[in-house]
Amino acid sequence: MLKTSTFSLENFFENAYNKAIISDERKTLLLKISKAIAKEYTENKEVNLNFICTHNSRRSQLGQVWSFYAANYFELNINAFSGGTEVTAFYRNTVKTLQKAGFDFQLENFSHQNPTYQISFNGTKKYILGFSKFYSNPINKEPYMAITTCNNADVNCPFIPSASHRFHLPFVDPKYADGTTAQEKIYLETSKQIAGEIYFIFFEVKKLL
Repeated sequence: MLKTSTFSLENFFENAYNKAIISDERKTLLLKISKAIAKEYTENKEVNLNFICTHNSRRSQLGQVWSFYAANYFELNINAFSGGTEVTAFYRNTVKTLQKAGFDFQLENFSHQNPTYQISFNGTKKYILGFSKFYSNPINKEPYMAITTCNNADVNCPFIPSASHRFHLPFVDPKYADGTTAQEKIYLETSKQIAGEIYFIFFEVKKLL
């Protein structure tokens, strides 16, 4: 069991939202995503979200894990997935920052290149599998809403024919801090930003239903 929680997960999630600084332009985008999710939820009673970035190692994994938690927190039947245009690994610094927030990581399948983790948290018997994979991996249940998280231009993101909707929600890649003294801080800030915006989206969905 890989567990190094130093925070209450619920407190982390709520504080990330309460302290989030979100511009009006960003709120408009988040509300657009919320409305699309709520509309599909009303029609199908279930929504699948697929967070997509190039390597599926940092931002897309954070988006998936925080959405997994948010679905439980807000009691919504929303499934969270992630994928990339390349297969690398669930980066170790991403794992560490989620552990510190309060998530439990159980190693399911060891691989030096790309280990698989069962990710869960106190208060639920559910878990998701965390590993790097293509966005089209069969584990990513279709149809899904694609949310691309790379901070390059939207035109560089992949065309995703299986997506019912496609939104570009970019975050700065914390990779730039790897190997520096600011590494832990930058990954924590990225996790907080993503957690806060996921809270915003799910909160608005709950209000719309």
